[in-house]
Amino acid sequence: MGRTKDELLARLEELKIDFKRYDHPVVLTVEEQAKHVGNFGGALTKNLLLKDKKHRLYIVSALADTKVDMKILSQRLGLGKGGVRMAPEENLRQVLQVPLGCVTPFALFNESASAVSLLLDQGLKSKQSCYFHPLTNDVTIALSSSNLDKFLLSIGKQPAYVDLEASPVVGKDNPPDLADLVPTGALSSSEESVENPTPKAAPKINAPKEKTCLPVKAKPKVSNKEAESSESKVPANNGANVEIFATDVLDVIFPLFLSEASKKLNIKEEELTKILKLEDFRGRAAPDLESLTNMFKNMAYTAGFHAGFDTMLKSGLGGMPSRK
Repeated sequence: MGRTKDELLARLEELKIDFKRYDHPVVLTVEEQAKHVGNFGGALTKNLLLKDKKHRLYIVSALADTKVDMKILSQRLGLGKGGVRMAPEENLRQVLQVPLGCVTPFALFNESASAVSLLLDQGLKSKQSCYFHPLTNDVTIALSSSNLDKFLLSIGKQPAYVDLEASPVVGKDNPPDLADLVPTGALSSSEESVENPTPKAAPKINAPKEKTCLPVKAKPKVSNKEAESSESKVPANNGANVEIFATDVLDVIFPLFLSEASKKLNIKEEELTKILKLEDFRGRAAPDLESLTNMFKNMAYTAGFHAGFDTMLKSGLGGMPSRK
């Protein structure tokens, strides 16, 4: 079990950290929270739990109006364009040990979250006080960034404030500026299995066990058995292309859906993503889309082979009737 709200508030008092407490009904969005504490002078914040492809987790705590572009953030972390996405709800329960709507820097108070990286919006420093939930979303506390730093240092976390709206060029001569904030560890196998349950059995495809195919220009003499084996192999980068294609498809579909749905429902895209758990759905959909893509790709290879074979037969080569 994770630590409680009372334990956290007791720790703040023990550290002589000045904060104000506001009790209110359970809230799941920034807009709902604003109805209860928006008139008290503190700055509202949004807190995102992200994960990368190696199952490392990141908490991004920002002012509510700060724009966080996850593609740019991924590049700045050195993870590529699609390196981070919203983490599934299972990670809130298993790692942060907080319920939905309670992601804040205070979740790092739980020892199970010790490997989670924290990125703080530099805009927090310009506010006299900022609002955060203390492990539960029926309470909001207001405290300054310096007092937040004091708490983080007490649990061994070095505060890292970054300009989340910056878009620096990342390339050969410009290394990722946030690469030092990538966690060194990954989730344990038990946590990984919860996040990525075994997918449904995909249709059988003729995928090679080894991705070794000869270069096109090289034409060494090979035996008939070796020739048959090489003809059945797909290009070595087949798996990577399939994964990239699936990611690109989801990158197109999800933003379009979010944009249209948020307009019609009059809800911010970030909040709609949380409510509908779209990134969790995306994580489940990706393996199925990759499997289908791989199947269609193999079907295309097979169709191309038969088409060429029929053309050869129809031209009179081989002395055999054409295949029906």
